[in-house]
Amino acid sequence: MNDFDLLVKGGMVVNESGVLVRDIGIRHGKIAAIADHINERGEQLIDATGMYVFPGGIDVHTHLAASVGSAVSSDDFTTGTIAAACGGTTTIIDFVTQNRGQSLAEAIEDRHLQARGRVAIDYSFHISPTTIDDSTIAAIPSLISDGYPSFKFYLTYDNLRVTDGELLAALVKTRDAGGLVCVHAENYYMIDYLVKELRAAGKTGPRYHPLSRPPLVEEEATGRAIRLARLVNAPIYIVHVTCQESLDEISRARANNVPVMGETCPQYLLLSCDRYDEPDFQGAKYVLSPPLRPAKNQPLLWDGLANDCLQVVSTDHCPFNFDGQKDIGKNFFSEIPNGVPGIEARLILLYYFGVYQKRLSIQRFVELTATNPARIFGLYPQKGTISSGSDADLVVFDPERETTITKGILHENVDYTPYEGMCVKGWPVVTIARGRIVFQNGIFTGSVGSGAFLRRKKPALL
Repeated sequence: MNDFDLLVKGGMVVNESGVLVRDIGIRHGKIAAIADHINERGEQLIDATGMYVFPGGIDVHTHLAASVGSAVSSDDFTTGTIAAACGGTTTIIDFVTQNRGQSLAEAIEDRHLQARGRVAIDYSFHISPTTIDDSTIAAIPSLISDGYPSFKFYLTYDNLRVTDGELLAALVKTRDAGGLVCVHAENYYMIDYLVKELRAAGKTGPRYHPLSRPPLVEEEATGRAIRLARLVNAPIYIVHVTCQESLDEISRARANNVPVMGETCPQYLLLSCDRYDEPDFQGAKYVLSPPLRPAKNQPLLWDGLANDCLQVVSTDHCPFNFDGQKDIGKNFFSEIPNGVPGIEARLILLYYFGVYQKRLSIQRFVELTATNPARIFGLYPQKGTISSGSDADLVVFDPERETTITKGILHENVDYTPYEGMCVKGWPVVTIARGRIVFQNGIFTGSVGSGAFLRRKKPALL
């Protein structure tokens, strides 16, 4: 009789506290033992000698099967979570976005129906209300108790945005119930003005998208959201930070002990607004909001990750095919579906450009991709750490494997990758989700429907 269901032997086990060569014994989906040497037998064995073993990645910002205008993101809950698993991510947090006129309860049930039985890794949902009335505000404590402790509010988009008064009411109620408000920070009125001005001037191609949403737009909304939170001493989390201006707002607030946290994404760390100048409408591939920024912002964002001004790297994965979806906006950049793919390459990119190129320590890499997401969003220590009793979510990662990223080797259901042609060193070779090998040597080996919905605890502040 085997003592463990799975043994991972001899890997360099990385937690936020350090790196140790250890064996890991897994039983019934949990980490049952961690030791210098485990002599007991395992039903399955993985030799991780010379490899890193990371906690499974947690991507807290994805948009699978998401409706954006007339388009639906090309990765659904099956293809998107398969791609995530192949990149070393074992948990995602997506969104329940309320349609106007729909109750929150209806929106939650509809989203569960979309995901149920179709997910390959564990998942959870943020709640994104768009109708902020007395019943919405009153529902916040019960939603937190039911395992939905985080809420996302948009300060832009016609059909999604909330007013300052509505955001303030949500901040107060969420604070009192122990939850967390997340904010997409762009100023709606500034964008509306600039889009109309550019259209009137005949400036309609993808290259004008970043001009319609300059850093000032993000800076103003970030500062405003933080000040509203500061007024009522409520925690707040700023999603997809892109530029020095909004980073400075967060840095000043944290220096004044305001409970504000933030994330950025690989596209903002690695790609610049020069991409919008690619010929033959290729610049449309990079249309997302907020847009890509001048390259001078990238080292500042890396510094923000290293010095804890920013706590998380997510993807904001929201893919649309270039052919048949992005080209909806051929005549005007504002009609291009917003979003880029990235769910599979997150760990790969952050390891190579962060750890290998000495912008981040290996421990900080784990904090940004797994431990901090788990702590902030109420999953720790079930997720985000390699500890006895935690879920056996692990990534065996070969730091020596050199690869050129191409669309052809990725599993995302989209006809391009924004990282095409990037040469990297370091690649996941095995992904384990709750004790099951779901990816090995380039092949998805898991089962669709095996992902569990996670009811989360109250968030921690970092």
